[in-house]
Amino acid sequence: MKEICSLSLKELKTWMEENGEKAFRAPQLFDWIYMKDAASFEAMTNMSKELRSKLAGQFSFPVIKLLRTLESEDGETIKFLWELPDLKRVESVLIMSDERRTVCISCQVGCPARCAFCASGKEGLLRNLSPAEIVEQVLHINRILKLKGERVSHLVFMGMGEPLENYEAVVKSIDIFHHPEGLNISQRRITVSTVGVVEGIHRLAKEELKVNLALSLHAPNQHIRKKIIPYARKYPLEEILLAMDEYSRNTKRDITYEYTLIAGINDRFQHAEELARLLSGKQCTVNLIPYNPVDDLNLRRPEKEAIEEFRSILEEAGINTTWRYTKGKDIAAACGQLALQKS
Repeated sequence: MKEICSLSLKELKTWMEENGEKAFRAPQLFDWIYMKDAASFEAMTNMSKELRSKLAGQFSFPVIKLLRTLESEDGETIKFLWELPDLKRVESVLIMSDERRTVCISCQVGCPARCAFCASGKEGLLRNLSPAEIVEQVLHINRILKLKGERVSHLVFMGMGEPLENYEAVVKSIDIFHHPEGLNISQRRITVSTVGVVEGIHRLAKEELKVNLALSLHAPNQHIRKKIIPYARKYPLEEILLAMDEYSRNTKRDITYEYTLIAGINDRFQHAEELARLLSGKQCTVNLIPYNPVDDLNLRRPEKEAIEEFRSILEEAGINTTWRYTKGKDIAAACGQLALQKS
């Protein structure tokens, strides 16, 4: 069966017309799913029983099932474990900070990038998620927030998977997320993070999108990058940075460079100085992320003093920086900790 949340509004209008229904039924259906939080076709009471029966006979909805949630001790982070139709599982995270309600979305089961410091790729890639499997993560979390008078405000494709290796599904889900009759989330509040898939960056630069783009940089040079990011062997750093510059020019959006600080590997003052030279003159922000522990990985988080020194070197060189406050570490929901769950 097809998945209703994998279809754009335009595709739903086409389906309606091909099945003897009026095109205006498509926006009604979108409204039921994305604004009125209908949990089934049967709940869509202003549509005929015949149409609801047609929909139920041809489309799956919902396609993912919530298995469990884990809430951090401070109450600001909730991790969600979802079961997919083939019984595989993925995780996503809700981060609550002031007025922001950010969902960290997964786009693949596992991850092909296999970064040395990240749990998501330890078993490699199992499969891509469909647009519906991506969209419904946010849809279900938004429904939970609405019970408290809140809603999802920001989206980050920073969960399990490499978004640009599941390009079509990610772009289609973004279209649904920002569509005025979908979840109506501003493109400026949506961030796609990539490990540096050059052809995907070029392709995204040509889309009519204005989403934020973040590069998982994590090293000031190609030599160190190849040690901790296997994808670096395929994509030279120089080519990646040129592609990021193209995206920035085409979209007029500043770039974010994610930099996970790992003690003794990429956190020394000379690494900070080299990073400052690498990014000199670019309209960008470096987001410093202290390494979050992952089972079976013999890596360490730098001391606070080392992080502060690293940041001060960048700022003295005129590089805008942020220091990501670790949220959800106690429930393994922090950056790099999402992993395949079997039980």
